[in-house]
Amino acid sequence: MVIEGVRLVLVRHAIPVVDPAVPAERWQLGPAGRAAARAVRRLVPGPAYYVASSEPKAVQTVQEIARHRHVVTDAALGEVRRPRQWSDTSTYRATARSYIQGVCPEGWEPHDQVVHRFHEAVIRHAAAAAALGATLVVGTHGLASTIWLASRHRLEPDPVPFWAALRFPDLIEIDLLHGIVRRLGD
Repeated sequence: MVIEGVRLVLVRHAIPVVDPAVPAERWQLGPAGRAAARAVRRLVPGPAYYVASSEPKAVQTVQEIARHRHVVTDAALGEVRRPRQWSDTSTYRATARSYIQGVCPEGWEPHDQVVHRFHEAVIRHAAAAAALGATLVVGTHGLASTIWLASRHRLEPDPVPFWAALRFPDLIEIDLLHGIVRRLGD
């Protein structure tokens, strides 16, 4: 299905407060993460329709960007589902890189399921945004958005370095008319 509208902005969430005792999908933003989200607010083209993954760090990032505007939540925009296990950053990043390259570690959500659920959510919310004449702004996560983007667009230089270069927060604009993907704020 075709995504309605002119452009889509994917927002990778701001840096959360990391607590190994709490599952990553429940991490919250601290003051630094909230400030970082407010700092990128000026980059979001308006008017905008805001939707975010139901994970607190994504919702809070978009709430800071949206100010007092309504933010819809949609669990289908959540991060890749994977087993809850605490590992050091380098181990996690190595596993995530291999996932992006097509390996599906035991217990991780299959790539095609991520792409399907994410795409269906984008289709739904793009239609709502287009009906309002608004830009769709999607608050989400690094892995899920990279897997979805790579299934639809050419990522430069390729998906792994694209993912590795994502910032906390980061805004990626997709020109839906021309299929151009670019980082906002560069």
